[in-house]
Amino acid sequence: MSKGMVLAIDDEEDLIELVRYNLGKEGFEVISACDGESGLSRAIQKKPDVIIIDLMLPGIDGFEVCRSLRSRAETAHIPIIMLTARASESDRVVGLELGADDYITKPFSPRELAARIKALLRRTRGFQRNISVIRRGDLSIDLNSHEVSCNGDVVELTATEYRLLQFMASHPGHVFSRNAIIEGVLGRDVTVLDRTIDVHIMALRRKLGACNKWIETIRGFGYKFRDENALE
Repeated sequence: MSKGMVLAIDDEEDLIELVRYNLGKEGFEVISACDGESGLSRAIQKKPDVIIIDLMLPGIDGFEVCRSLRSRAETAHIPIIMLTARASESDRVVGLELGADDYITKPFSPRELAARIKALLRRTRGFQRNISVIRRGDLSIDLNSHEVSCNGDVVELTATEYRLLQFMASHPGHVFSRNAIIEGVLGRDVTVLDRTIDVHIMALRRKLGACNKWIETIRGFGYKFRDENALE
């Protein structure tokens, strides 16, 4: 039985075959596309469990593919891993701001890629569902449909942004360090920078608009989701 479908969008045929072979051994079904336009089409048609996108694609580049996927309701929730041959922080930050959930630098270890995919899927599929909806003022988080709304308007979030919001909202008043958020949302087996959490928080606040008042920065330590009684 397949552990999930992975769409790899990259113009390097050898890399696609490497990914297909190694993820296939791990039990994943791998489909592919060689450019941004066909990658978007396959993502919309197949709705894979995870999408891997190379930044340097012919035609539509990886940044634009990521942006387009996040702007569509049918693909906005799918976890995205960005591949880049450039190790600059600016590329990684831009990718995360556009909605990528993780990034990995070429050349990469197939085992590391598989571990990151598994970690993303565990977090995506592993929410507790004993509570169906979390409501805080005008903010609503539906744990079954993974739909978030503010003042009745649906807020389109990435998979990681949703997990981050759900994680913090489930523990109102608790101050989380960046490391605690990384472990609680992304998992211990995924190596990320503290800056990654800051980027996700900034994007989450921007998308929540009037409801971003619930997320508070605790200088020198991290973040917390406010208690309902703490807001006037």
